[in-house]
Amino acid sequence: MLLFSIWMFFFDTNSYFIHNELNKSIETLENNKEIYKDEIKDDKAFIDKMKDSNEVEKYAREKYYLKKENEDIYIIEHQDSIKNKVENE
Repeated sequence: MLLFSIWMFFFDTNSYFIHNELNKSIETLENNKEIYKDEIKDDKAFIDKMKDSNEVEKYAREKYYLKKENEDIYIIEHQDSIKNKVENE
């Protein structure tokens, strides 16, 4: 009986250590699932917002610096934003 218990606890494919690893993996995956659900919710809100043509134009102007014909755009960067850009590169 003792030999069987030792075998099941340490060496079997269903051992305590394997179950412990699997439980940790499940916990990590469940945490990731919540993170991805939040990202999906944010992306859906962004998609709904982009259905408005004014919002699409605003996003294109801010993100890609697009402009209308005969229009000048001046990009003003503050010193602290320049430092952050250099650190990110």
